[in-house]
Amino acid sequence: MSVCRITTLNLKTKEAADEIVASYTTNAPTEFPEAEQLLQIRAGDTTVIAISLYQDEAAMERASANRTKRMDSKKDHYVSVDTKVGSVVLNHSNT
Repeated sequence: MSVCRITTLNLKTKEAADEIVASYTTNAPTEFPEAEQLLQIRAGDTTVIAISLYQDEAAMERASANRTKRMDSKKDHYVSVDTKVGSVVLNHSNT
């Protein structure tokens, strides 16, 4: 069963959020090659939500080192970080 990690970032400034969005958009596909799906949502000027789906918990765990590196590199930009992990019970797509 697929698992999902949802991370909500609240950034100090719009510029910090712009930087996070640009970096993730460019680099995440190669940084997280085992991800089945990567989504990034700009929920406001300073709020960014990242959603990643993995085949299983082992695949998600293998991505943890790259995630930690990415998160630590921008930690001065964060007001708060909230992460949730759960089982994917529906993954519907019209494509």
